[in-house]
Amino acid sequence: MSSAGGQRMRSAFAMPLLTLAIGLSAMVVASPARADFRVCNATQNLVGVGIGYRAKAGWITEGWWHIEGSSCKTLIEGPLSSRFYYLYAEDAERGGRWDGPINMCVAEKEFKIAGVTDCVARGFQRAGFQEYDTGEQASWMVQLTDESTTGGAPATPGTNSQ
Repeated sequence: MSSAGGQRMRSAFAMPLLTLAIGLSAMVVASPARADFRVCNATQNLVGVGIGYRAKAGWITEGWWHIEGSSCKTLIEGPLSSRFYYLYAEDAERGGRWDGPINMCVAEKEFKIAGVTDCVARGFQRAGFQEYDTGEQASWMVQLTDESTTGGAPATPGTNSQ
């Protein structure tokens, strides 16, 4: 095949690929911003996460989301309906935890619990959750990070992820 013929052949394939790439880029740019509550695990270990929030019917806690190391999960999809959210997480491999001063209920296995009082009397466990003030943003992200010493690990302050 001659050099000119090879050039035409490459151009014939390159043009549709370039058009496809531009089309996909436009779709990404034109897509609406996602609104949700996400947790990213910046550690190398598997982490279990529970979330608490105030719903119309009262306080709700739910979990467990299992988040692999160096990955993220969406805990609440869509625009956030509350200003304050509460997070508790445990390192499944090292036993550390990300916690706080707000007591809420959790369970051993997957759970969705109404109410945050009398956890033990109702057959649940009590755990300390950390409060995140989203400032009424539509979207929020919390990143769980390692701590330089042993024990629990801190979560970095949440951010508006838009």
